[in-house]
Amino acid sequence: MAVMSTATVYATFAAGEAHGVSPAYERLSYAVSEDAELIALLDLLPEAKRQPNLLFGVVRWLDGPVDDPAEFRAFVLANWPTIEAAMRDRATQTNEAGRCAVLLPVLAALPQPLALLEVGASAGLCLYPDRYAYRYGDQFLGTGEPLLECSAVGVAPPTARPSVVWRAGLDLNPLDVTEAADVAWLEALIWPEHAHRRERLRAAAAIAAAEPPLLIQGDLVDDLPALAAQAPAGATLVVFHTSVLYQVPSPRREAFVDLVQSLPGHWLANEAADVLATGPLPEPPDSGLHNVLSLDGKPLAYTRSHGQAITWFTG
Repeated sequence: MAVMSTATVYATFAAGEAHGVSPAYERLSYAVSEDAELIALLDLLPEAKRQPNLLFGVVRWLDGPVDDPAEFRAFVLANWPTIEAAMRDRATQTNEAGRCAVLLPVLAALPQPLALLEVGASAGLCLYPDRYAYRYGDQFLGTGEPLLECSAVGVAPPTARPSVVWRAGLDLNPLDVTEAADVAWLEALIWPEHAHRRERLRAAAAIAAAEPPLLIQGDLVDDLPALAAQAPAGATLVVFHTSVLYQVPSPRREAFVDLVQSLPGHWLANEAADVLATGPLPEPPDSGLHNVLSLDGKPLAYTRSHGQAITWFTG
């Protein structure tokens, strides 16, 4: 598979992911894609570290401007050594609890109770699908905050939340929602216009802080079997991940896929279509950026990246 140039990555992000979702990031992405000086700086970084969400998140974390492309450019050029160091050190650990809304139809249909193990867990906020409230169109499930809203097409919304008896996460750099600095980084990764996502993050973080999950610092291949072995007997083990594997080099990704398919239980993935070899797929419902939800390697649905929509495959 050909590797896109950095300029193309930013233009594609603007058109496919930011368009209609974040006007500020759409403007910035197009501006960066056309700026040879900024592209040259980004190309000094490893490929996985050049991504728009990481650059924009670091600038916001450093209290830099993201509303005006000219001011953003001046800030990046003036502070590049600091920005570069942060981009090398940090990762896009967007911990979007809203993604639970597109996982829920699958999780609720599996044999209960569940033992959840999230790969690339960040702060573990997606490990609480049983604690959040949901709205699918005019159908509600659960009460309280956060309320996760999702448009569901082609699939009946679940009528009950899953029963979760064990939750654990694996991450190269797990974050702690009881630490203000870690929460500040998570907030910096939320797109500037998305006040509702910041409120959702805080509500989900409060739930996690009240009963912290087991979060292990480790590698998705080397350390997964030992953590999976801790799942209690009698529970259905579900190893899952959302928008994680694109950051993993291809050989390591293939090793993970081989490993996770050898474990007991189920493997639930929610990744971009070109990340996993899923075979032919239907046309996506629109031109926006979609992930593919799959269970045990079988594609089931298109999903939007923040969990705002799921479109089930027919047939």
